[in-house]
Amino acid sequence: MKQFSLKKGLVLGTALSAGLLAAGSAQAGATFKMDDTKWISIGAGIRSSFSAVEAGAPPEGGSKWSNDFALENARIYLNGQVHENIKFEFNTESRHVPDANGTTTEDFFVLDAIAKFEFNDMFNVWVGRQLVPSDRAELDGPFYQNTFEFNKTPFFPNDQGSWTAGKYGRDDGINLWGALTADKKLTYVVGVFNGTTGGPDQDDNLLYAGRVSYNFLNVEKNPGYYTSSTYYGNAGDILTLAFATQWEEDAMGTAAAKSDFFAYSVDLLGETTLGNGGVVTVEGQFKKFELSGGGSELATGPMVFEGDAYTGTALYLMPGKVGIGQLQPYVRYTANEGENTTDRDEYEAGLNYIIDGHNARVSLMYQYGDINTKGRDYTAGKTGDDVHAIKLGFQMQI
Repeated sequence: MKQFSLKKGLVLGTALSAGLLAAGSAQAGATFKMDDTKWISIGAGIRSSFSAVEAGAPPEGGSKWSNDFALENARIYLNGQVHENIKFEFNTESRHVPDANGTTTEDFFVLDAIAKFEFNDMFNVWVGRQLVPSDRAELDGPFYQNTFEFNKTPFFPNDQGSWTAGKYGRDDGINLWGALTADKKLTYVVGVFNGTTGGPDQDDNLLYAGRVSYNFLNVEKNPGYYTSSTYYGNAGDILTLAFATQWEEDAMGTAAAKSDFFAYSVDLLGETTLGNGGVVTVEGQFKKFELSGGGSELATGPMVFEGDAYTGTALYLMPGKVGIGQLQPYVRYTANEGENTTDRDEYEAGLNYIIDGHNARVSLMYQYGDINTKGRDYTAGKTGDDVHAIKLGFQMQI
């Protein structure tokens, strides 16, 4: 417990020592204006895929490859303004999850419900169900990644557990965000959230989270504190370094054997437009997860990780169009090194077909490694072979 007092201070200090984080939400679609200060917009987004994974089908099925179609996301976006300083965001998600018997469960739920009090570049307040400050991949969301498949490093706790407060990195709480410098290059977001409820957390402890970033070149422009992992050259030269951290007491394990959770991540995004019109994008990330207490080993299991994780991606948007879009080949490597589970990694090479930036994109990818077989189950002794996989993803939003 004593060692975590310093870490708790690091979380709060991180958040309180910096200033505005550009945030990436879907504020697109049709806008209806009521007067000079009141408006509402509506949009939607869909992501679907096909995957063929070597040895992914049950042996009794007689096939060495699985063949699966999936609806990854189906979202409705609502944004509005009731006063020049007061806005709101309301997004929904439809999740289709097959169980062990192949039966699909459909889950339609509130993804975001945020009251936004936005005063100036230095200080703004968001209250409600929203993204907890963390790494760039999480703040991108699935629609603003530079590859189709979400970052395969381990999730933070707000993506795990009972999901009693939102899903996909959300929780109920409050975020403060803004910029510390007049040029808006140094940005921050800090939040306090419900975190784990029940189970190991019998004292109703809160989750503390913060993120700071520095834009060395052009300032990234996104709604609020959200992010994107590529701008397809439309934002000019980008080089942004960010640090994020989270801490919660008694967040993992059981009531009898509980563990504190501490994590930090460092991510870097670089993008530049070449003289021939091509765009080079590089992104890298390191994550560190720590569990401290009597439930450390017990807490490591499905969706819960203790250890280090790395990922790096390099992309090249080729100049000129092929048909209605541009080709963007890429490579990516991911490694998850757990303390109480087996290590896993994956090599990926792919080709994005960019029709309309993040609004219309088709992705073909080849993967090799054991992340597809071991997945996000970090139980001790988890086994899985290195396998080949070919996947095709479609993304559309308005």
